[in-house]
Amino acid sequence: MELTSAAFWIALLQIIWVNILLSGDNAVVIALAARSLPPSQQKKAITIGSVAAIVMRILLTLVAAKLLLLPWLKLVGALLLVYIGVTLLLPEGEDDGDGKQHGSLLSAIRTIMIADLVMSLDNVVAVAAAAMGDTTLLVVGLAISIPLVIFGSTLLLKVIERFPLIVWIGAALLGFIAGELLVGDPALHDSVISVDMALGWTEHQLALVAGAIGALLVLALGKFFLARRQTLTQA
Repeated sequence: MELTSAAFWIALLQIIWVNILLSGDNAVVIALAARSLPPSQQKKAITIGSVAAIVMRILLTLVAAKLLLLPWLKLVGALLLVYIGVTLLLPEGEDDGDGKQHGSLLSAIRTIMIADLVMSLDNVVAVAAAAMGDTTLLVVGLAISIPLVIFGSTLLLKVIERFPLIVWIGAALLGFIAGELLVGDPALHDSVISVDMALGWTEHQLALVAGAIGALLVLALGKFFLARRQTLTQA
C-alpha cells in the first residue's frame, strides 16, 4: 500500500482510532502501576511502560491469528490479571533510599508490560484487521498512538490522586477482563458451550457473568490481603 494513496491514510486513521478505543483499560493499568512511585519517576514509568507496551502490541499483532488459537494461553493471562489487580490494591513499603525507588520503577514497568500483553490478546485482532497485512501501516499507526496512551495515563493518574476509589474500580476492571478472557480460551470452548446450553445463556451473557465474578474476586482478595497486612502490622 503506497504512502500517498488515500487507502493508506484511511487505514492509518482506522488503526489509530481502534487503538485509542481499545487502550482505555491499558491506561488504567499504567496509571495504577505508576501511582505508588515518587512524582519524579511517574512520568518515566508511564513513558517507558507505554512505549514497551506498544512495541509488544506490534509483535503480538504480527502473530495474532496463531496466538489466539493456543489453548490455555487466555487462562494463564486471566490468572495473571487477577494477580496484578490484587497487587495494585496493596500499598508498597515506604523504605528509604534510591535502591528502593529504582526497584519500584522496574516493578511498575514490568507490571505495565505484563498487563498490557495479556489485555492486548483480543485487541490485536481488531488492529491487525485494520492494517490489512501491511506491516509498515501497523507500525506507523501504533507508534502514533503512543503519545495518546501516555496522555491518557498521565491524566488518569492525576484523577486517581484526587479520588483514590478509582484504584478499586481499576482493579475490578482487571478482574472483569480476566473473567471474560477465561471463558474465551479455546481449551475451555466445549465446557463454555455446555454451560451456555444448560443455563440458556448466550456466550456474551456468560462472558459478562464471568467478568463480574472476576471483578468481585479481585476486590475480595484485595480486601482480604489488606486486612491481613493490617493485622500483622498491629501484632
